[in-house]
Amino acid sequence: MILTREHWDKLTPGERAHLAALLRKSRARPGNLTPGERRDVRRLAAKLDLPALGRNLAPLARRLRLGPR
Repeated sequence: MILTREHWDKLTPGERAHLAALLRKSRARPGNLTPGERRDVRRLAAKLDLPALGRNLAPLARRLRLGPR
């Protein structure tokens, strides 16, 4: 949870609210957004540094998948 918080905190509160509103509006379908809104989502996602988040979460996901040993 701390790892995701570090990435989420890279956005300002206004950017977080805007991204959340765009994601709700899209309903997981980029075609539901205007080209400008899609650019906003890409810009904000880039600021979150999602590839680094995935690398940071991979060891945790691996442990959860394998279970206790």
